[in-house]
Amino acid sequence: VQLQASGGGLVQPGGSLRLSCAASGFTLKDYNIGWFRQAPGKEREGVLSQSKNYGSTYYADSVKGRFTISRDNAKNMHYLQMNNLKPEDTAVYYCTAGSYGDIGVGIPFEFWGQGTLVTVSS
Repeated sequence: VQLQASGGGLVQPGGSLRLSCAASGFTLKDYNIGWFRQAPGKEREGVLSQSKNYGSTYYADSVKGRFTISRDNAKNMHYLQMNNLKPEDTAVYYCTAGSYGDIGVGIPFEFWGQGTLVTVSS
């Protein structure tokens, strides 16, 4: 069972980036998905999560209107689309999956990717 995050890099303020998360060893469509981030010197925070049936999506206030989460069950992947990036979005981003994981109500996720670094700077 593995999650592999990719797509991080350096982007200018106002730019966009899409992070990808490839799942292996399990069927992603049967799991809730989520993204967390950890900025230098700060605690990890939940960014977005989505239930397996698309019935519930959580957005952190700091990313509402700018970030979206999606999945491609045929490819066993999910994604984090980040638009209008700000320097405060600089962090290592982690993708997750879980049977009942939900950032909004604090239910943890079982599976974690290794993290990909996003740096927003001019």
